[in-house]
Amino acid sequence: MNNLQQYDPEIFHLIEQEERRQRDKIRLIASENYVSTAVMAATGSVLTNKYSEGYPGKRYYEGQQYIDQVESIAIERAKTLFKAEHVNVQPYSGSPANLAVYLAFLKPGDTILGMALPHGGHLTHGAKVSISGKYFNAEFYTLDETTGRLNYDAIRETALRCKPKILIAGHSAYSRILDFPAFRKIADACGALLLVDMAHFAGLVVGGVHPTPIPYADVVTTTTHKSLRGPRGAMIFCKQEYAAAIDKAVFPGLQGGPHNNTTAAIAVALKEAATDDFRLYAQQIVKNAQALAATLLDRGFNLVTGGTENHLMLIDLTNKGITGKVAAKALDAAGIVLNYNAVPYDTRKPFDPSGIRLGSAAVTSRGFKEEQMVQIGKWIDAIVADPSNLQLQQETATAVQRLCIGFPAPGLEHLAA
Repeated sequence: MNNLQQYDPEIFHLIEQEERRQRDKIRLIASENYVSTAVMAATGSVLTNKYSEGYPGKRYYEGQQYIDQVESIAIERAKTLFKAEHVNVQPYSGSPANLAVYLAFLKPGDTILGMALPHGGHLTHGAKVSISGKYFNAEFYTLDETTGRLNYDAIRETALRCKPKILIAGHSAYSRILDFPAFRKIADACGALLLVDMAHFAGLVVGGVHPTPIPYADVVTTTTHKSLRGPRGAMIFCKQEYAAAIDKAVFPGLQGGPHNNTTAAIAVALKEAATDDFRLYAQQIVKNAQALAATLLDRGFNLVTGGTENHLMLIDLTNKGITGKVAAKALDAAGIVLNYNAVPYDTRKPFDPSGIRLGSAAVTSRGFKEEQMVQIGKWIDAIVADPSNLQLQQETATAVQRLCIGFPAPGLEHLAA
């Protein structure tokens, strides 16, 4: 970083501050993680200089001798790791990956059916503010108001009524394991393609603590960060019969040249994900999430679905007399970073909702175990109970920093304590 420090000290200083923030705070944002030094090295490599429209062996620019090998390695590692027939590793992120699937199989106005955003779905699953909800006729299924869980009979009824071209299974804030065989049956009953968005739980699939959607879905999309612990990119898996349509939708349909530095970093992350250490990490993610959930339940917090089976949990703070936004900002000041989030049947607006979302992937990458998660739960309880207590926030932030020093973050080992 010496060159950057000398040439642009302003940006260097901000990066340095962000490094220290990631070192000194407990990061519970469910979509974040820490990547290894090796992944960061690939991301920051000279591959960022190369333009490579097309696919390995069929490019529109010369000088692809090494780029083709990098992308081919990433593809083969992904196919082997996820046991997939075909994979495209070029999507820039999860949202363009989902959009590429729509481009491959839909026309404007066609119907898609996904989980409603306030119930744990994602913007790209048909939310009206997203292109997916503007260009297509988006229908939604919701969580059961009593159990807070998916009701597959109700999803089937909705699917048979609206006859979607694509049925979407996936989430950004649902804490239970999805029933992929049930979704497959529903898709078959209504004549839909089944798209699974496993962006949040791909690392858990690799680690063997979450069922894989690959045998059941026609197409599967995922980001490569979150629980998979790679760079900010995406992949699309599909059955061989859809390979040409997916590849054509990504390029030239939606994107130009791939980000070769990201592709290389994806390859590195996939190599890491094939190890026994990664499987142990995935197992600990779930243990940590459940330890935190149990601690919060014991202290009267209302967890949507009543617990968790994956890496995240969604908490409705209505019974605590505090909004999600107020709680999130107070917790951030106390060194605990998470996001405010809408909850099912929320009566508040999205920018000031009733809930907060927590995830365990990043702290697990630091080496936190159940003991540390219990302590985090106690801190959250104290801050939420007294969100205007600035002294408590400062004392907690100091304690959080002290805890974090004992668990060096991957990729930040160079920072002095």
